[in-house]
This record gives sequence, C-alpha cells and structure tokens, in this order.
Amino acid sequence: MSLELLEQLESRVQNALDTMELMQLELEEEKQRSSELASQQQQLEQENQQLRQELSAWRSKIEGLLGRLPTDSVA
Repeated sequence: MSLELLEQLESRVQNALDTMELMQLELEEEKQRSSELASQQQQLEQENQQLRQELSAWRSKIEGLLGRLPTDSVA
C-alpha cells in the first residue's frame, strides 16, 4: 500500500513539474510578444509624431496661401 501511495505522489509531482515547465515556456513566449508589441508601439508613436509634424507644416502652408487671397468681398 505504501508503494502505491509513493507512486501516486511521484506521478503528481511529475505532473506538477510538467505543468510548471509548460507555464515557464508560455511565460517566455508572452515576454517575447510583449517586447515585440512594445517595439511596434514605439514605432507607431514615432510615425504618429512625424505625421503630426507634417500636418502642422501643411496647415502653415495653407494658412500662408489663404493669407495671400484678397479679403475684399464682392458686393
């Protein structure tokens, strides 16, 4: 009877170790994914900043062109 209990305990311990190993692999995958997402976020933030600067430049150009138009209205 003791041998049977010991075998059950050994089986449970092995299952726990297997589960922990699997969870460790999943954790490493999630860390890698998180790193990739952080890199993508940084790239998108840089692209967003560049687009905002371009938009600002275009607005300035348009305002400059509009400022050249005559302000006299035809009555």
